[in-house]
Amino acid sequence: MMITADELNRATLSRQLLLKREPLTVQDGIRRVVALQAQHPASPYVALWNRLADFAPGELDAAFTERTVIKATLMRITLHAVHGADYRDFREAMQPTLYGSRLGHRFAATGLTPADGEELVPELLAFADRPRTSAEMQAWVEERLCAEKAAGAWWGLKAYAPLHHAATGAPWSFGVRPSFVAADAGPPPTGRAVRPEALRALLLRYLAGFGPASVADMAQFSMVQRAPVRAALRTMEGTVEALQGPDGGTLFDLPGAPRPPADTPAPPRLLAMWDSVLLAYADRSRVIPPAYRPLVIRNNGDVLPTLLVDGRVAGVWRQVDGAIEATAFHPLSSATWDGLATEARSLLALLTGRGTKVYSRHHYWWAKLPEAEVEIRLLA
Repeated sequence: MMITADELNRATLSRQLLLKREPLTVQDGIRRVVALQAQHPASPYVALWNRLADFAPGELDAAFTERTVIKATLMRITLHAVHGADYRDFREAMQPTLYGSRLGHRFAATGLTPADGEELVPELLAFADRPRTSAEMQAWVEERLCAEKAAGAWWGLKAYAPLHHAATGAPWSFGVRPSFVAADAGPPPTGRAVRPEALRALLLRYLAGFGPASVADMAQFSMVQRAPVRAALRTMEGTVEALQGPDGGTLFDLPGAPRPPADTPAPPRLLAMWDSVLLAYADRSRVIPPAYRPLVIRNNGDVLPTLLVDGRVAGVWRQVDGAIEATAFHPLSSATWDGLATEARSLLALLTGRGTKVYSRHHYWWAKLPEAEVEIRLLA
């Protein structure tokens, strides 16, 4: 069976709740879309506003506080918000990646070995039986190691150890100074081994939320190497099916998963900074036109808040002086601008309700946007 580029786009938007806002709880919404990028505290809120009907930000506040939604270092070794029931499988599927990256070269530069790191983890988790600030955690490490080693050791341990970010309060549940608390997910995994069931669970959840997808896409999303992904897929014969993608390559998907027609209407959206739909693939052209990729994904890893028009990135937006400013990379119809303005009024209500301006420290990127062939409008 073949799938076209436009069908692939609509399948992605459908799985990611970007064709229609759904009347789901915060927890069910996050479970549906698998994981929300959470490097910026506001981004999970903006992401759910885009996806859920009548989104109430207080529900996400409560979910973070109660840890039914978990914020932690997971896929691609970045901060994600995930459903509490998914955390253990996702964390254990990432075990070899976290071990290699966080107990590797920089950790070793302190003079410590991976075995030293593994030995510290159980005691570290015992200390984090209640929320601890980053300063408290680093001080704890300093008590066990010399001060010269503590900073590098804590850098590795805070991502390697199974720690959740503890909610610290308004306006977006987490501030710039994080606090940590131990995961209540059983004994911590050790070494480079991965529990096969955990990797299979991660891949199935990924396909449910982001499929159809290639092996390279799955590896990109998780930062798990391709060989283990291929091996896991071989054990799931009958559970996943193969499709032929637009370029002739093989894509995998769940049988019966939604794949709307290519002409399904896709309403305009104002996506959050680092929105997961922009980052979950090796081939990001299903959502980002290749010419626009360097404009919205910067060399340092920043991914700007984007305009989604007819299912694809068409520009960027930012909050300025009580308004939403939209910069389009190509001409848009009057109806599209009207739709974006409606979205902007709703988004501004969300942001104003939190009494904060989002992403303002990243506005210096706007000076680097092309001067030609753009249109800038204040939408609300």
